[in-house]
Amino acid sequence: MEKISITGLGIVSPSGIDKRVFWANIKAGRSAVEKIERFDASLYPSRIAGHVRELEGYSNVSSRLLKKIDLFSHMALVASQLCLDDAKINLTQENLKRVGIFMGNAIGGWLYAETELRDMYLEGREGVSPFMASAWFPAAPQGQISIHYGIKGFSKTIVADRASSLMAIGYAARTIIRGKCDFILAGGMEAPVTPYALLCCNTSGMLSKNNDNPKGAYRPFDRNRDGLAIAEGAGVLTLEGQTRVKQREGAHVYANIIGYGTTTDAVNRITPSPDAKQLANAIKIALGDAMLKTTDIDYICADGAGSQLGDATETKAIQDVFGEYASKIIVSAPKSIYGNMLGASGVLDVITTCLAIEHSMVPPTINYETPDPQCDLNLCINKAQEKVIKNAMIINRGRGGINCVLILQKP
Repeated sequence: MEKISITGLGIVSPSGIDKRVFWANIKAGRSAVEKIERFDASLYPSRIAGHVRELEGYSNVSSRLLKKIDLFSHMALVASQLCLDDAKINLTQENLKRVGIFMGNAIGGWLYAETELRDMYLEGREGVSPFMASAWFPAAPQGQISIHYGIKGFSKTIVADRASSLMAIGYAARTIIRGKCDFILAGGMEAPVTPYALLCCNTSGMLSKNNDNPKGAYRPFDRNRDGLAIAEGAGVLTLEGQTRVKQREGAHVYANIIGYGTTTDAVNRITPSPDAKQLANAIKIALGDAMLKTTDIDYICADGAGSQLGDATETKAIQDVFGEYASKIIVSAPKSIYGNMLGASGVLDVITTCLAIEHSMVPPTINYETPDPQCDLNLCINKAQEKVIKNAMIINRGRGGINCVLILQKP
């Protein structure tokens, strides 16, 4: 795979919106998961989440447009502008027919949808906003970014559960390699902290019920783990080919995408396959795409689902592929700090890994207290560790057995 450079980062997360604030909180392992107080969640089995704060302070969206879009589109627009600013890209100097938008999310914009459906039952069809149809569906953020900037190039929205945004980034990189776009805004967004979205997540059985200890609830690979804590947020990257980066004055490369692999278990509509063979296969495909040996990987940013089966099978896949070397590769799940953003979790993992590469610092998995013999990886536990990272692997998985692996290389 030709190297595709990541030259801009846009972050909207519970751990911060500013890049420096975000990294400071990640490095410190400062949990951003808290009790849900935005609405009455007292009857839900799981009622904790990571919330985005101070979005309005960074917003580039008019009050008129805010009435027509859901929160997940708002966060995507803010992240896109932050990303473009960080990359120092002036769209007025670009051929917008050659710029793409590749985004991923899992559940769409339910805050807007819930409100309008409630109004329909109370007031009839006259009470429903005409923007309902265009506000909630998963491709809405891609459309709003396109309209906002006049971007007209080849674009896609990926819906693949928790693997959505990592898959969008992988496809975006391949689209640039195929010559369909000059550069691409790639990432994802999710806004699951709403009454109906929270209900759906609860009925899936994947959420932690440790409501009395929200900051310590999400504990990937710990023996006493009981699920993930959801979070809202968005992340956007600018992806550019090597030739363009070399010609563009002021371009800063955080990392290069050098490998990508995806497979499907084809076993169960919800849970991953117990044998982890297809996840292992996805890892092998990504390594082959990157033309790397197993001993070349320095760090793995894990999916870290926080479920008994999810973490055990992820461990098994890593050990099956890397063998004895698995004990030497440092592994962490930094999303334990701010919560799992579902469809947007992949892009936040990429952003975190880019910053880890840049700062030569492995972000921690927090809340780890009791080792699990089934998850005997070389985990970065509770405290960041200094380490030069030349090649990093990111793993994301979605319900139904979706496996996605991306490899980043230090520039």
